[in-house]
Amino acid sequence: MDNNCTIQIFDVAKWFLNKESMSHKKLQKLCYYALSWYSAVYDKELIPTVEFEAWVHGPVIRELYENYKSYKFFDIPKETEKPDFSKELNNFLDSIYETYGEMSGDELESLTHQEEPWINARMGLKDYESSKNIINNEIIKKFYRNMMEKITN
Repeated sequence: MDNNCTIQIFDVAKWFLNKESMSHKKLQKLCYYALSWYSAVYDKELIPTVEFEAWVHGPVIRELYENYKSYKFFDIPKETEKPDFSKELNNFLDSIYETYGEMSGDELESLTHQEEPWINARMGLKDYESSKNIINNEIIKKFYRNMMEKITN
């Protein structure tokens, strides 16, 4: 897949699932971190049509949820085929996986619960109150760009 092809969220999900089988929660969070850091690093969205909702257990992409919800609490099987991404995107996703891939879905959930984009989107909601609130992409980009600047300075 080169720059002229449109990347879908399912391609990114399959890329991570090519690494290992994993829970739906972990897959959602890895996709969240991949798209969030991508927007901060490259100042553009990898998949502009994706919106994250601020669910109880962290950021969720609804279409990804709908696709994998049948697995419930069981791991989604490992993918045998890896999407054909550019070397640059593969390297970027590798860095996301190296950073977050050892964590469980629950650990990743806990991490997102400490971060401003999810907290702001759930403002005024009870801990276990369901929500379809959208996490603003500009807030995501600004938050991770600030984190990136703290890391590099």
